[in-house]
Amino acid sequence: MPTINLTKENLESTIMNNDIVIIDFWAEWCGPCKMFGPIFEDASNRHRDVVFAKVDTEKEQELAAYFQVRSIPMVVAFREQVGIFNNPGLLQGPQLDDILGKIKALDMDEVRAEIAKEQGQ
Repeated sequence: MPTINLTKENLESTIMNNDIVIIDFWAEWCGPCKMFGPIFEDASNRHRDVVFAKVDTEKEQELAAYFQVRSIPMVVAFREQVGIFNNPGLLQGPQLDDILGKIKALDMDEVRAEIAKEQGQ
């Protein structure tokens, strides 16, 4: 599945309407981002059950601030509307595949129970 451009207008609907969303925060001037771009795109072709989205931090500064992006590239992942992964820095293809495998294998009932426990509910 090709990557989509994520903006503040489509962020919420993208996360709410998809089981797994992985987001690449990047900028045109960023060398490591340019290296990661093809890796991210390639993974999107192998993991068709995942929505791959890109946020241009120069154009979407509000989103970058919301996600507290301090270093790029940065990858953020959601599973069933829960933020479950956040990693600044360049990932290699096998690392990204491994992360996606772990995300897919998560027991989300267990994750939600742990979140509720941490929040004292």
